[in-house]
Amino acid sequence: MLFCLDQPVHQPAAGLVVVAGWIAANAPIDHIKVVTPSGRVSPPLPLAARPDLARSHPDLPHVHGFSARLDASWAAEGEIGILHSTGGAEQKFTRPLPFAVDMAAKAAKLQRIAPLLRPDRAGRLTAHHFDCLTPELRAATGIIDVDVVSSHPYDGIALELIARHPNGLVLDAGAGRRADYLPNVVNFEIVPYPSTDVLGVGEELPFADNSFDAVLSLSVLEHVRDPFTCARELARVLKPGGTLYASVPFLQPYHGYPHHYYNMTHQGLANLFAGRLELQQPQVLDSGHPLWTLGWFLRSYTAALPAAERKKFEAMTVAEFLGSPEALLTRDFATALPAQARLELASATTLLAVKPREGASP
Repeated sequence: MLFCLDQPVHQPAAGLVVVAGWIAANAPIDHIKVVTPSGRVSPPLPLAARPDLARSHPDLPHVHGFSARLDASWAAEGEIGILHSTGGAEQKFTRPLPFAVDMAAKAAKLQRIAPLLRPDRAGRLTAHHFDCLTPELRAATGIIDVDVVSSHPYDGIALELIARHPNGLVLDAGAGRRADYLPNVVNFEIVPYPSTDVLGVGEELPFADNSFDAVLSLSVLEHVRDPFTCARELARVLKPGGTLYASVPFLQPYHGYPHHYYNMTHQGLANLFAGRLELQQPQVLDSGHPLWTLGWFLRSYTAALPAAERKKFEAMTVAEFLGSPEALLTRDFATALPAQARLELASATTLLAVKPREGASP
């Protein structure tokens, strides 16, 4: 018998994990199921013929591939098991998952989080997180499942804040997928990544007032429908004397995780927290340097063009762009830019809207 588990090899995206592989045996394969160390067992997976592998293993007449998309929690216990029945005899193969979170560390942190949850928003406790993301909240805040993954390392300021509170708790509001699972950081997300501790939305944080020694909101506020409400919630759960560290894009193209609503100036970001927190001098770190903006725009613009126009565009000099844009609007690299790229990189967008007549719903 031969067995191969091809996936998962990466952390799950959009709350799903793909389990896929193949098996070759002497006897007929009755079924294949996914199992976890805690004893969770999936329904039988669909089997598919694999003639490519059958040709490579003529001595094993029963060759099948299998694939399934499961909830990401199936990959959160540290390993994936495949239970198969061949000729009536069951056998299990297991594979460790290097990206999974240590479940003992997860359980210990969930115990620390439990007293901080508001009774009216505590949600449902699973082995992997507190699920405070109700269907009503998902609908009200426009959350949809997407395949993109938000995953970025901490910068120096965030690392210093985390290190400053080794025995306290730091809220990472909109943490994304974290490669390092830290005992003093509460990973709050709308996506059940293996590192997620609490599922919910920023506009309605499920934590009690004055719960956290520090709060991180890193490239998140542009993705929420109501950043003002979200800012009030972040300030509410921060302890007196605690520090908020927030960053938002100003001149960045559209990037949805799953949506992108508001870019902000430094004054706009400060205005979200004015009157609630003592504001300090705004900064532009190297990670927000204007060079990132220039490169991002040019790479996205170039990639969206057809090949012929792309070559001409790449040959242009900076000096050619320093004149009036009106002189460039009729050039082929301008007229050939697809509508989606225009939305991603637009200098400004417009909207027409009609107010419904009385008695009609919008």
